[in-house]
Amino acid sequence: MEAARLAEWWQPFADHLALERRYSAYTLRNYRRAFDDFGAWRRRALGPGQAGREWRGLTPRVMRDFVIEAQHRYGRRTLHNHASGLRAFFKFWQRQGRVEKNPLVGLALPKLEKRLPQFLTEGQMKELLAAPLRLLENGGVTPFLAWRDRLAMELLYGAGLRVSELTGLNYGALEADGTIARVLGKGQKERLCPLGRVAAEVLTKWRREFAPDTRAEAPVLVDTRHRRMTDRAVQLMLKKYLALAGLPLDLSPHKLRHSYATHLLNAGADLRLVQELLGHASLNTTQVYTHVTVARLREVYAKAHPRA
Repeated sequence: MEAARLAEWWQPFADHLALERRYSAYTLRNYRRAFDDFGAWRRRALGPGQAGREWRGLTPRVMRDFVIEAQHRYGRRTLHNHASGLRAFFKFWQRQGRVEKNPLVGLALPKLEKRLPQFLTEGQMKELLAAPLRLLENGGVTPFLAWRDRLAMELLYGAGLRVSELTGLNYGALEADGTIARVLGKGQKERLCPLGRVAAEVLTKWRREFAPDTRAEAPVLVDTRHRRMTDRAVQLMLKKYLALAGLPLDLSPHKLRHSYATHLLNAGADLRLVQELLGHASLNTTQVYTHVTVARLREVYAKAHPRA
């Protein structure tokens, strides 16, 4: 029954997301969790003998009941993510004519708590980026891994790449002088990312001395078996150097992107330019970093001003 349910309801939607919308594997995984969770809740509510009916006849009231119950199991952000996945799911099937209305349209969700993005200070970033070569000097890592890991972190911070953009980067996406990368971001939207002087220099050394294959279709970052580096491998690599630099281990590769944006704005970069560099569709998404810089200004003022 489960295989039939997936084939009927999930797989066409998943194919649409992956092949037509070009959504990432990460988004597909999150949407699948939302699909499984709601389906299980709905089958429990319907009771025995109602298998196969969980996706039909849904009303806003049913969805409201689900949201009320789910609040006891999930945080607000996870609940919003589940709702986003289900909203896209019903929208797809409404267009296919299988669902009459999208029951999530107009549904009120609990307000999200406002969280400022975590980021590293410039001093902390300097310590982190120096960690691979420091480990190499101590004999704790091979030259191949030290320069690869240094390059990975330089690209995350120096170009503001998402981890999926980093691991998906091929040599063919680099300009001839290696200072700019053409990146495919969310929704397969292409943008130009300046790498920065230091990142470009590290890339040149890596390409000249360590890269096993520099053809256009070859990945820039590879493991010791010369296979494309995975997102998970980047996450684990970063944790090793966070520990070495004495930084919190819960910082993710995405926090280097946060640091990139925050440091640009702190130095006076235009908000719309940062939006373009990050590949954000909406300026509202980028504006969260202005709150970070304002919070930092207040902190400095409170510590330094005699009237604070």
